[in-house]
Amino acid sequence: MEFKFTADQILFRDTMRRFFLVEAAPEMLRELWETEAGRSPQLRRKIAEQGLTALSVGEAYGGLGCGDVDWALMMPELGYFAIPDSLAGTAYLAAAMLSALPDESLIKQEWLPRVADGSARIAVGHPINPLVADAHLCDLLLLAHEGEVHALHRDEVKLERNLSVDLSRRLSQVSWTPSDSSRIADAQSGQLIWTDTLERGALATSGQLLGLAKRMLDLSIDYTAERKQFGKPIGSFQAVKHHLANVAVLIEFAKPVFYRAAYAVEQQLPNREIYVSHAKLAAGEAALLAAKMGIQVHGAMGYTWEVDLQIFMKRAWALVGTWGDRGFHKARVAEFVLGNVDQLGPGNTFNLNE
Repeated sequence: MEFKFTADQILFRDTMRRFFLVEAAPEMLRELWETEAGRSPQLRRKIAEQGLTALSVGEAYGGLGCGDVDWALMMPELGYFAIPDSLAGTAYLAAAMLSALPDESLIKQEWLPRVADGSARIAVGHPINPLVADAHLCDLLLLAHEGEVHALHRDEVKLERNLSVDLSRRLSQVSWTPSDSSRIADAQSGQLIWTDTLERGALATSGQLLGLAKRMLDLSIDYTAERKQFGKPIGSFQAVKHHLANVAVLIEFAKPVFYRAAYAVEQQLPNREIYVSHAKLAAGEAALLAAKMGIQVHGAMGYTWEVDLQIFMKRAWALVGTWGDRGFHKARVAEFVLGNVDQLGPGNTFNLNE
C-alpha cells in the first residue's frame, strides 16, 4: 500500500505553518495566558481567513468539504505552535458532529455556516472528558446524556472553572438539565455520533502531541548547540546526542501510525478504534520522552517561565490524558491483540477491509 498526501494538502499545510510562524510566537502565547479569556479573537479571525475553520464543513454550507486525512496534516502544526485556541473542538469535532445530523436539522443549517466562517465557537462535552474546554467562551455546547446529543447555549448551563497544568487550557465542569428541546439526536443515532467523536478527539490530540514532540526536540537541539561545557557545545557530547536521537526515532515511528489512524477514521474502517488508540499511545510516548529529554538537556531551568520549553511540555502533559488516558487506550489495544489472535500476522497487515 502506498500512502501519499496530495500536492494541495501539502501546500495548505505549508501555508498554515508559515502563518503560525508569524502569528503565534511564544511571546504571544505567554501574553494570552495572563488574560482572563486566554484566547485571541484577532488570531481566531485570521485563522478563519486562512480557511482552516472551513476545512471539515461541506461545500453546501460554505466549507471546503475535506476530511480526517486533511486534518492529519493540520493537527501537528497546531501542536508545534501550541495554538491557544480550541480550534479543533469547533472546526473538526463539532463540525463532524453537526455534519452527521440529517440535512433537515435546523441546528445543522444554522451552525455549520458559522463554523465555516469562523464566527462560532462550539464546545464538545464527551463523557470521556469530565471537563469541557473553552466552555466559558463558546456560543454553543454539544453535550451527552444517555447516548443522546444535546445542544445548549452558554447561558443555559452552569460552569465551574478548573485549573490545568497547561495554563493555556480553560476547562470547566458543566452542569445542565437535558430536555426535549435541547435534544438534537436520539440515543440510537447519538451513540454513533459520540463514538465517532471519541475517535476524532483522540486522533486530534495524537496529532498535536506529535507536533509538540517535534517542537520540544527542536528547542532542545537549538539549546544544545548554544550551551557550552568544557569549551564545547553540549550537543557534541555523545550521551546528549543519544538522548535526542531516541526522541527523533519515536516521532518518526509514530507518524505512519497516526496517518494510518486518520485514514481508517476517514474511511470508517472496522477496528479503526484500535488504530486510533495505537496512534494516541505512540504519539504520547514520543511527546513524554521529548519533554523528559528536553528537561534533561536544559537542566532545571526547563521548568521555568522564561524558557519556551515549558509551554510545550505542559501542553503535552495535559493532552496525554485527554480523550482517553494511556490506560484506556492500552486496554483497547490489549483487548484487540489478546482477543483476536487469528487476525494478526503479515497476511492481515495491509488488508484495508479489516
